[in-house]
Amino acid sequence: MTFLCFGVMVQAQQQTPASSVSSSSAVASPVVDPVIADPEPNALFNAIEARAKSLAQDDFKPIEANIPDELANMNYDQYRSIHFRPEASLWRGESLFEIQLFHPGFLYREPVVLHMASSVGDPSLKFKQDFFNYVGQAEALAGKAPENIGFAGFRVHYPLNTNEYKDEFLVFQGASYFRLVGPGQVYGLSARGLAIDTAESSGEEFPVFREFWLVKPEPDQTRLVLYALLDSPSVTGAYRFEITPGAPTEMGVEARLFARRDIKKLGIAPLTSMFHHGENTTRFVDDFRPEVHDSDGLLVAAANGEWIWRPLSNQRALRVSSLADENPRGFGLLQRDRDFNHYLDMEADYELRPSLWVMPQGDWGKGRVELVEIPTDSEVNDNIVAYWVPEQAFKAGETRRFSYRLRTFDQHLAEQGGARVLRTRIGWGAVPGQSNPPPHSKRQFVIDFRGGELENLSADVPLEAELQKNSGTITDLMVTRLPDQKTWRVSFKLEPEGNNLVDMRMFIKLRDQRLTEVWSYVWYPDAIQ
Repeated sequence: MTFLCFGVMVQAQQQTPASSVSSSSAVASPVVDPVIADPEPNALFNAIEARAKSLAQDDFKPIEANIPDELANMNYDQYRSIHFRPEASLWRGESLFEIQLFHPGFLYREPVVLHMASSVGDPSLKFKQDFFNYVGQAEALAGKAPENIGFAGFRVHYPLNTNEYKDEFLVFQGASYFRLVGPGQVYGLSARGLAIDTAESSGEEFPVFREFWLVKPEPDQTRLVLYALLDSPSVTGAYRFEITPGAPTEMGVEARLFARRDIKKLGIAPLTSMFHHGENTTRFVDDFRPEVHDSDGLLVAAANGEWIWRPLSNQRALRVSSLADENPRGFGLLQRDRDFNHYLDMEADYELRPSLWVMPQGDWGKGRVELVEIPTDSEVNDNIVAYWVPEQAFKAGETRRFSYRLRTFDQHLAEQGGARVLRTRIGWGAVPGQSNPPPHSKRQFVIDFRGGELENLSADVPLEAELQKNSGTITDLMVTRLPDQKTWRVSFKLEPEGNNLVDMRMFIKLRDQRLTEVWSYVWYPDAIQ
């Protein structure tokens, strides 16, 4: 068996601020019927692709924002007080889907062009004051927006939870960011069209969706098709999105990319989330809530059949780690912990935040799943990013195509077999009352697993934990069944070698049979300083 392990790519000593953008078996893709509400789909997509290719041959031209200072400089409370009028929703009473529009202003100053037709040359949707109600702190802003100001994005509504009400389940707003949810979920992590040079010293570039084409569905159709034109100083692209809301909500993404100039790091299917503190946090956090995060781990379904779980951390410095693979079966950021008592937050509903799974379609070749963890002192900052980096660099003049599916879910993918990591806890490796305790650098790790065949085993079976590491000394490695008779605990003590990081991977086995996913963790000694 070939074992895949996360490798640390960057160990930056300079603390980097978090982004403040708001906002066993193979993974199987469901069979999707042809989309009947997308007239001449190849013609429209090909036309947008030709537009992107043509743009890539010229210098990048920033989007011109025709926005008055009063709107550009409005505060958060003012922006929240501008409400789209539901009766003005696009396709209202004509489709299961309805679209509502976002007013420009605050953080969202660059307009996007929205086309309500099926060809590139059709006219765009014009801004109207009548689309919005300006209430409370925003009342004085009524009438300040010119007719050519455009829109900041849009959200899509659908009867997701009940037949009587159309819930908001999808939003495109800001750069190439979008979010989607399934039944019973609330917005959490975001997806993006593309990531460029994330965590590079040269600085990250944020491509934007400049234009969208919204294809009107048939009255009873349950799938929606959107197109977008992406642009940035380094790349252009044509995108097709096919969205199926439900349990789960799924989105098919097809991207056709054109490089304007050489790109150092191309991030495909990027996911962006937040982790402030959680069960594995090793320093004091002055907060009544035990945990605060939109996601608590990265899951990878590797090509060799392994499922690899990497708990997230709020590190003291920028950390970048990666898992090399060829044609991975899937990866995603998960919110596994669905217990309200672990958050105690009546407003944020962290236990209802979605997990998001990326399922590559076709041949993605060699590359790596990369995880970026950025220090943050606030839960309003997105500080976690995960994406796929192709091994071959994207050079000026080249073209790339990528297809994948996104799926929302809660804590568990149906296709993942075996036991899963339930929690990871870390503390000082001293014995209570010890007269000559070890230094605080010696750590006690406790990892609990549950599910699969573990729940059917007696406490007497000869279970073992196989643990691999790149440095340090491991002692007291044990496997124990907990009193609930369903959960099994692996515990051990780690003594690092000086200031060297320790890259670990571990799983439980019964003789030669592996029973769990792989727990992967990088311990940085500065985590307790």
